[in-house]
Amino acid sequence: MTSIFKQSSSERSRQSQVSEPQRKLASFVSEDPESRYTFDSNRDSQESEICREGKKLSRKCIKLQMHSTKMFQAMQDQGFFCTLPMDPSRTEIECSRLPQT
Repeated sequence: MTSIFKQSSSERSRQSQVSEPQRKLASFVSEDPESRYTFDSNRDSQESEICREGKKLSRKCIKLQMHSTKMFQAMQDQGFFCTLPMDPSRTEIECSRLPQT
């Protein structure tokens, strides 16, 4: 059976470059995209924990096999603005969705 929808080679390449942790992160964020998210990891760790402070859903955290710099980039790619907290004793990164224009 032939599909009427054909993907371009660049689209197939882009999809194959998305890792499993990135897909899990996107799925987690899509459950409540307007919430505030925080993530943290140990220095040079390949695992990060991301938590949702829910607007619609309650607090929930997941661990992903993703370095914090990759997590930062992935959150920005999904339209979030991420910053360090004002309190220097805290190490997590806070991310909030940028308003749509």
